[in-house]
Amino acid sequence: MRSDHREKLAAMGAKRLADVLMELARRNDAADNMVERMVATPEENIKRFKVKLTGLKRSRRFIRWGESAAFARKLNDLLEDLQAAVTDPRTGAELVAAFYECDSGALGNCDDSSGHVGDVFRFDARELFVAYASRCVDKEWLGKLVLKVSRKDDYGVRDALIDAAAEYLPEPVMRNLVTRFQMLADKESDEYVRRHWLRLVESLARQLKDAPLFERTRLAFWGSLSTAACVDIARVYLESGDAQMALTWLGKCPATESHYADEHDELLLEVHGRLGNRTEQAEVAWRMFRRCRSLASLRRLLAVIGADRKDEVLAGETTAILGGERFSTVDAAFLVAIERFDAAEAYLFKHAERLNGDDYSGLVPLAEAMEQNGRSQCASLLYRALLDSILRRAQTRIYLHGVRYLRRLDKLAATIRDWRSMESHAAYVAGLRLHHGRKSSFWARYGE
Repeated sequence: MRSDHREKLAAMGAKRLADVLMELARRNDAADNMVERMVATPEENIKRFKVKLTGLKRSRRFIRWGESAAFARKLNDLLEDLQAAVTDPRTGAELVAAFYECDSGALGNCDDSSGHVGDVFRFDARELFVAYASRCVDKEWLGKLVLKVSRKDDYGVRDALIDAAAEYLPEPVMRNLVTRFQMLADKESDEYVRRHWLRLVESLARQLKDAPLFERTRLAFWGSLSTAACVDIARVYLESGDAQMALTWLGKCPATESHYADEHDELLLEVHGRLGNRTEQAEVAWRMFRRCRSLASLRRLLAVIGADRKDEVLAGETTAILGGERFSTVDAAFLVAIERFDAAEAYLFKHAERLNGDDYSGLVPLAEAMEQNGRSQCASLLYRALLDSILRRAQTRIYLHGVRYLRRLDKLAATIRDWRSMESHAAYVAGLRLHHGRKSSFWARYGE
């Protein structure tokens, strides 16, 4: 919208704008709701909110996936009705809590695969609740309200209120909730429900920066020390200011588990930095870099060992990549990213037999980079691998991509004078027609 529209609209006068707004409301449900909200008194808006909430509870109409985004907007409109009507923080918090208690009506009859509806509860409703709750004087009452809402969470959205508890509850009330949740967990025979209560305790422990409480709860939650558990406990100790204990917990991670290696090392890097263990920090940074060479991991490494060592690192890693027997599109992409195109080309030709055209997300960017930098023969090598994969799989829905690759190959061939040990373009196309000549839909598209 142009910047001068506001001034032009204001100059039209109130009556003219009112007529236009009424016409817009007649054509659009969202605009109609906005007009109703604007002209209603606060009491009327509260009544509208409660009536819509009742309708939501009683609704049995199934919301299909394609309707979910529009349904989420209607739920947002409902929250905006509430925000426009209520200024009293206690009333507002109570009504948002009532909104959460309608989650079965909203999510129980909805295909929310895209997450639009759930996000209204996880983000929009939580934000409005926090806005009211943070201004609410009676924090004890507020704690009881949150406990009441948390007693049932069949759709996993009500815990959003607990995850934001530190924004509106003081520590004594949060501690009281911890006690109540632990008591409920101890009495619960259903393991799923028991873990629901323990997860809420974990959330409060993290917000309270009570790492020992988080540790005890996590152990009660799972009863074993997986890598994920050790990393999570270590993270909370670090957030609580105890880097040494965080290091201890990271050391407890099972050596045989490779899952969460990135999360483990990311946290370990920070822990060694906090403790001033520069040698150990450098070892972790090198390990992370060599596990996945990229510009991001390079920057992280140089931040630890010094930016002045960049040329040394790049030279050494280029030599290591070229000398290795393992092929990795990640390493090839790294050589391209640092603009070592000669090395990237040599690396790709060295491993030509290992190029897998099924890995289109890895090969396409490499092919395009080689083409853009005048490496026509190397680009052809990559496009051929991609095209061979498409024709081998014989899936007509992706033939369009294969046609595009073949046309790129046609264009590149005109720039290549010496094919060296590589089969010429003419011979390659003749081989395609020999082995895939019956794929008529492909050749028909190519001939268009």
